[in-house]
Amino acid sequence: MNKKKRLLTLIIPFILSASMCNAATLLQDDFADSTLKDKNLKNPYSYYKYNYQDLKRISIELKVIADIKSEKYVHEGETIVFRACHDVYAHGRKVLRKDDLVYARVETIIRSGMNGIPASIIIGDFKFDNIDSSKVTDTIEIFGQDRSLWVFPLKWALTFLPPTGTFTNFIKGGHASLKERDTIELYYYPNW
Repeated sequence: MNKKKRLLTLIIPFILSASMCNAATLLQDDFADSTLKDKNLKNPYSYYKYNYQDLKRISIELKVIADIKSEKYVHEGETIVFRACHDVYAHGRKVLRKDDLVYARVETIIRSGMNGIPASIIIGDFKFDNIDSSKVTDTIEIFGQDRSLWVFPLKWALTFLPPTGTFTNFIKGGHASLKERDTIELYYYPNW
């Protein structure tokens, strides 16, 4: 009898999962079908002619127009405006003038965590007037102060006193900020 129970406990999950898979294939997403029925959707940009052997790159330095005090003052999808710090030349012609505006989007916000883990803001989707976006660095990440470098050793040093090591869990990392005087650096690969 014991062998029969084992066999049943092995076979029954397979039978149930097979029936659930069949049920899942029959479902239709009526909400998506009704809301996207009249929309004209275009495919995202895809670049098929890859030639990443040429590693010549040109630095593009940008400064933000308005301060970002911390990750609490921006939200995902928000547009951030940058200003070019210098003229950028490629193949003997000027592709970006000093003080040209460059638009980017906040893609991800990561809040600061316990044990000194810093907050970060990931900015991407940079839009230039005369530069193809597929030839520029995709994203840039701005970090806050990483306090885990001294929190973890402090935690281990305090473990011999039973509750004190756990109190370091409540030390949070620094906020991610971007000031007007700070420059970010992107790379433009003109031969890609």
